[in-house]
Amino acid sequence: MSTERIQTLSSTTIRELPARFVRLPHEQPANSKAMDGVTVPVISLAGPRSGVVDQIRRACSEWGFFLATDHGIPGSLIERLKEVGIEFFKLPQAEKEKLANDHLAGDLEGYGTKMTKNHEEKVEWIDYYFHLMSPASKVRHEKWPHHPPSYRKVTEEYNREMLRMTEELLRMLSEGLGLEKGAMRKCLGGDDIELEMKINFYPPCPQPELALGVEPHTDMSALTILVPNDVPGLQVWKDGNWVAVHYDIPHALFVHVGDQIEVLSNGKYKGVLHRSLVNREKTRMSWAVFIAPQHEATIGPIPELIDDQNPPKYTARTFAEFRYRKFNKLPLN
Repeated sequence: MSTERIQTLSSTTIRELPARFVRLPHEQPANSKAMDGVTVPVISLAGPRSGVVDQIRRACSEWGFFLATDHGIPGSLIERLKEVGIEFFKLPQAEKEKLANDHLAGDLEGYGTKMTKNHEEKVEWIDYYFHLMSPASKVRHEKWPHHPPSYRKVTEEYNREMLRMTEELLRMLSEGLGLEKGAMRKCLGGDDIELEMKINFYPPCPQPELALGVEPHTDMSALTILVPNDVPGLQVWKDGNWVAVHYDIPHALFVHVGDQIEVLSNGKYKGVLHRSLVNREKTRMSWAVFIAPQHEATIGPIPELIDDQNPPKYTARTFAEFRYRKFNKLPLN
């Protein structure tokens, strides 16, 4: 049975949102608006190291999220990354379907649409493309977009920058907790850490005030590093309110703390609850890189952070078991 794509549904110029996309009243953006006058942390990575480490520590403790500037990734590379992703989604539908994933068989790499219903039988307004970028031994280039031809070269160049950023951010997160700078990277698997690319595609929605591109969640990854197009929509949860992330800093990296960093830090760093809104007239897109341990890696609180005053708050378990429990909404602690 073929999967209904949101991009195809959007292109039919429907005027009314199908019921399966209409969120419950308390979830609808019209009834859960973001706070005015609050902005997320913005951190220049070019400042004195001790100051940057402290800013990141505070942002990840209080928000679980920050915008990183002066990160050293060329703006031209970020623009090329966006261009090749946009080109894929411009392809005729039949061409995109040749790279469709097989989520029923457990193969998530490729072109997909999240049609899994939540407890309220609601679905999200999003298509996506997902594939592994690193380590090289696990990459299946046949699962990457074949068009445009430059997709592979651009994405491999971006992967090298993401590996550099991952190492640097994990070092500073470790230092912020008083740990040896390689501690978090080692716990997550060192050179075996996986980097996963997910291109999120949110086409125009006839009633965006009723729908969500992605419902509220924390990421299962250790970190997520994201770049968006110029259509706002990401919101993060802070002190009982939604806060809209501002998009007016060109080429800033949106850095999310994920579940695995929260566990490793024994809760000192917070996985950020976030959601994605959609737009009536414009397509929203984002390029998210999930930084995650291999499935067989065991993740638990780092021993140096545990003592009589700070007992473990989380159960150590393999990342595979964590994923299974989270996907199936089973208790995590």
